[in-house]
Amino acid sequence: MSSMEVIWSDLVRHREDFSSFHLRDAFAEDPERFARYSAEMDDCLTLDYSRNRINDKTLMLLEALIAQADVAERYQAMKSGALINNTEGRAVLHIALRGSVADDLSVDGQAVMADINAVKERLYTFAKGVRDGSIAAKDGQPFTDVVNVGIGGSDLGPHMVTAALAAYHDGPRVHFVSNVDGAHMGDTLKGLDPARTLFLVASKTFTTQETMTNARAAKAWLTAAIGEDAVADHFAALSTNKAGVEAFGINTDRMFEFWDWVGGRYSVWSAIGLPVMIAIGPEGFEDFLAGARAMDSHFETAPFRENIPMLMAALGLWYRNVWACASVAVLPYDQRLLYFADFLQQLDMESNGKTVRNDGSPVLRQTGPVIWGAAGTNGQHAFYQELHQGSDITPCEFLVAAKPSEADQHQHDLLLSNCFAQVEALAFGRTAEEAKAQLEASGKSPQEVAALTTHKVFPGNRPSSLLFYDKLTPKMLGRLIALYEQKVFVQGVVWGVNSYDQWGVELGKELANKLAPAVEKAERGEGEPAILDRLKAYRAR
Repeated sequence: MSSMEVIWSDLVRHREDFSSFHLRDAFAEDPERFARYSAEMDDCLTLDYSRNRINDKTLMLLEALIAQADVAERYQAMKSGALINNTEGRAVLHIALRGSVADDLSVDGQAVMADINAVKERLYTFAKGVRDGSIAAKDGQPFTDVVNVGIGGSDLGPHMVTAALAAYHDGPRVHFVSNVDGAHMGDTLKGLDPARTLFLVASKTFTTQETMTNARAAKAWLTAAIGEDAVADHFAALSTNKAGVEAFGINTDRMFEFWDWVGGRYSVWSAIGLPVMIAIGPEGFEDFLAGARAMDSHFETAPFRENIPMLMAALGLWYRNVWACASVAVLPYDQRLLYFADFLQQLDMESNGKTVRNDGSPVLRQTGPVIWGAAGTNGQHAFYQELHQGSDITPCEFLVAAKPSEADQHQHDLLLSNCFAQVEALAFGRTAEEAKAQLEASGKSPQEVAALTTHKVFPGNRPSSLLFYDKLTPKMLGRLIALYEQKVFVQGVVWGVNSYDQWGVELGKELANKLAPAVEKAERGEGEPAILDRLKAYRAR
């Protein structure tokens, strides 16, 4: 048995130590539990993981597991430009986009940082021009609206970041279209003026089916209103396909490249972040990069018990593989982080939703959990019932800021109190004695008390972690995204999977391309779905 398997076995046995454990008792017995099980970064970001089913032995074993997996060595391989995406033969260098690699790093004979800085200078010049009106519409007037056309990583990252940093917008309005359902483009364009609208087409290959279908729809809308010759002024491309961009009608001086070593779900730091640059300005984007760079440094240098991404990754492994928890709820108490869970779904589930290890062998245990969630306090009135009294245990990750981006103090205090209350309620619950006393105090009859008591009991002992930060600024958002990137990295290394390919996504694309002609004609071919007959009948009515 390998050293790692020995530790896994120790962890499974260690779970038995928690057979009579309850967080209510753990806090009563140790008033310093918060100090023991929390970590702080830069005096502005705290991870409180004290409300988890852990003790010092748990952390000792998890630290040993991560050390045996050679996580630190794997990270150095990433930083050096090694081809750690082995199934596609690619380096993985999104961390370079925020300056977390050596200045002289080269990949395939190309100077990485020199290339990044050259493209970034062009991006910043373009963003500044759109913002100040020097890069203008066909009629010479400034753009008022920018529409990003992309999907997956070319949409989820910049969309989430742009929404999260709404308090810092001082440029044109920015919109996002991703779904090939025409309603998405139609709804977005309602109320927009073609003469005042700039489109960014985000597709590395410039062949992505959904993106190019939407891009052609945008082009038709624009040219119908202000002419075919408007395309050159009203479109830009985030791509590497020069021929495809030119054929579409976009000048290549408005084409901004990124590289094979940038995966889509890690690409918001690259040219894919152009809508963010336009919304908050290059200076704000630099702060965003600086926050991520600070988290990279923290991840690389902080010891385990102070290392926030490492601790969150370790807790995730503990619950996924020892407690068999199938999902994680991400619960930001910040309306501006409305799309944060959506973004993390792709980051985590596309990265580690694998059943095959790097060497092609089957995985040895369960990998990526289901990531889901919603902004508080809305979620409290939707699915928190399941979190508190449901039959499954769902580890929760709460996020909340000490200071609001845009709200009065009373509203924000109410938001904070709701967040803290949920954390406490999940951990401590309510006993039958407490429920009975509450019902009696409310004037219920003995019969009502007897009937209602069990319904009012909350088991508690439900694990959660709290990320508490000073304020949601560009720099803080950069920290938070990089934190989760590094968490996913650690877990992928421990599971032994390639966190940077996504062959499961490719199969659906292949089949959709194959079926598209049959669907358009509503005719069946050999091996095609029988539902096409019903489609033909419905269309004929």
